[in-house]
Amino acid sequence: MRGTSVGRVVLWGIVGALAMLAGSAQAAKRVALVIGNNDYRNVPRLQKAVNDARTMGDTLRQLGFSVMVAENQTRQDFSQTLLAFDRQIEAGDTVFFFYAGHGFEIAGQNYLLPTDVPAATEGQEELVRDASILADRIVERLQNRKARTSILVLDACRNNPFERKGTRAVAGGAGLAPMIELPEGVFSVFSAGPRQTALDRLSDNDSNPNSVFTRIFAKELLQPGENMVRVAQRTRRVVSEMAETVRHKQVPVYFDQMVDDVFLNGPAKAEPPSARAEAVQVAALPVAPLKPPSNEAVNAPIANFSRHNGGWTVVFSIADPALGISWRMGDSGEFRETGFLDTLDSRTRKRMPNPAIELAADAPAAIIQMRYVDANGEMKGPFPIRFDPEAALIRDQRKILDMTATSWLSFRQFNGLLVYYTHLISYRCAIREVKIGIDSSVPDRALKMPPCDPRDPVAIPSDATPYLKLPPATKAVSVELTYRDGSVSEIKSFRR
Repeated sequence: MRGTSVGRVVLWGIVGALAMLAGSAQAAKRVALVIGNNDYRNVPRLQKAVNDARTMGDTLRQLGFSVMVAENQTRQDFSQTLLAFDRQIEAGDTVFFFYAGHGFEIAGQNYLLPTDVPAATEGQEELVRDASILADRIVERLQNRKARTSILVLDACRNNPFERKGTRAVAGGAGLAPMIELPEGVFSVFSAGPRQTALDRLSDNDSNPNSVFTRIFAKELLQPGENMVRVAQRTRRVVSEMAETVRHKQVPVYFDQMVDDVFLNGPAKAEPPSARAEAVQVAALPVAPLKPPSNEAVNAPIANFSRHNGGWTVVFSIADPALGISWRMGDSGEFRETGFLDTLDSRTRKRMPNPAIELAADAPAAIIQMRYVDANGEMKGPFPIRFDPEAALIRDQRKILDMTATSWLSFRQFNGLLVYYTHLISYRCAIREVKIGIDSSVPDRALKMPPCDPRDPVAIPSDATPYLKLPPATKAVSVELTYRDGSVSEIKSFRR
């Protein structure tokens, strides 16, 4: 027990925060809250969560964050700490939230457990909900404070804390549920995938003061010139390899809805072509302009890329009303006008400029320079927008799969019972692995998928078999997708 230290909030890094604010009262800053809960009263205690919070606090201070560290939080302490953190956040800030401790998933929602959470049993899910902190609510609070970028990291995927010998546990499970539906500007990292548990240590002889995830993640955050996607990918690879040495399945996952590439330790470093091809990059994100305009960066346009049989459609999204849009590929050549739609813009009372352009199916990776004329007749830009065909294809197909989840599988009777997965094959470029469960809620069988063909990505190869023959008595099939970025879908159940 930590005695009087339970529930205390330790504020570190105030001097660093004042130094960051000294340059400009309006300048966006970096603020962080890290929480570690070890000393649980009614469920099993943890050994390293407080150490994990302290390590992350030290790491984030090195990255220029004003850090608030809170340890062994009761429900009331947790709420007061979040309220105090709210007051530190201003519009445009970069915000980092880290939690180490027990977490629990109920009906697809993730709850962070304070140290005084009661020892619930079967049928007492509401007791756990009322006594815990909903992870989605933390994201909502950060959004309400208008943070530009919010990074949420949960090292909370441990065993079911409510399991007791001789009793039936609360209806939940080990690990946390995926957070796929995140708002724009949020990046989350979980120390283990859905239904996986995170290791505190590799063995009883493991003397490292931190959990397996935190010891790696903190180190990767300090790598210069790496964005958060690369940090998460490198952490995932190292942690999963370490877990495999003790025959444990732990694959950290991340969920990305950031509008910018976020570099916490210096600007992007140049990558050789081989490294760039290896990484799964996030497509259609604005990159830092070579000659950034004085005040347009905050409202820089973004682009959405979608692949179809004839090539690519690129749709620009501009915050300001525009009188005209033009573009070119690369840094040289003439700008081309996009033309106009047969629609009036109520803001300008003039024809709306066409926000879309077309690119060839074999268009190479490039920087699209885009500019527009604002309502005052002033030219804004050009703004560089990265086009990475491979990453854009993955992201586009991932969106389609998320929106069409009810179509992943279909049953047919033809000389027996067949289950078709034609839809999944059509959008396979976004998928790393498909698992199904026959009359089981746990997918445990991998489906063979043909390789992705970027030249004709939705075409089904002639030699592919898009169905399985099932036993006639089959009632249902469950399916789970692992996407190319390592994130895992919810398990979907399809009944005959």
